[in-house]
Amino acid sequence: MKISIDAIIFDLDGTVYLGEAALPGAVEAIAELRGRGKRTLFVSNKPVEPRGVYAAKLTRLGIPTGEEEVITSAYVLGRHLAATSPHLRLYVIGEENLRAELRGYGLTVLDELSRQNPQEVIDPTGIDAVVVALDRTLDYRKLNTAYQALMAGAHFFAANPDSTCPMPGGAIPDAGATIAALQHLTGRKLDLLAGKPSPLTVQVAMAELGVVPARCLMVGDRLETDIRMGREAGMATAVVLTGVSSRADAVHSPQPPDWIVEGLGELLALVK
Repeated sequence: MKISIDAIIFDLDGTVYLGEAALPGAVEAIAELRGRGKRTLFVSNKPVEPRGVYAAKLTRLGIPTGEEEVITSAYVLGRHLAATSPHLRLYVIGEENLRAELRGYGLTVLDELSRQNPQEVIDPTGIDAVVVALDRTLDYRKLNTAYQALMAGAHFFAANPDSTCPMPGGAIPDAGATIAALQHLTGRKLDLLAGKPSPLTVQVAMAELGVVPARCLMVGDRLETDIRMGREAGMATAVVLTGVSSRADAVHSPQPPDWIVEGLGELLALVK
């Protein structure tokens, strides 16, 4: 039985591509779905590049994409904080793109100031919020600064909760590992999550697509982020087995997807 929808939201890493290569059938499937009049949006929890870079990569791989068709956790977080808490002084465990995006919204990023003087030690009591994301330069100094700030009462925010990030040759630790360490150290829980499965990402996605969740299909490789977000928002969901989740994971999940597909090509038989 085929489903009637207006739009499809795709995860990127492990769903559409892996590293610098499109996954088998992805280019052809997305072209065919667009040809059937389905709007498409690409959503990544990986805040290490601007939206335009992801759009250019998709275009290079054979999936023509504009910047407005891509949402990242950095984009969602920056928009939200600029609208709700523009006065906060942020300490960011994350890479340069995230810091740059937050600064681009007029937000104060304290670790930018510390680089003006490598010997300068940030006073944890001057930090209003700790922001955690994927950071391949994570070290003890960053972890300790975040810990001290959280113990002093700073807010606890995260761009994304993923425990690992799919990469060619094997996954690498992601923000979820850092979040778990800080939660273990402090006994704190996150005050705000921007990326999937957060409703904040759903709100931005629906605004970009101009549709309601019930008319969307969420496609991704992670049950705990992609599929959970889709289910909680009221979307149809399909997990693809080209990334993190296995068929056994999906079958035994307490919140299973509506469909399990080996690759994006199988969507063509599901969508009208």
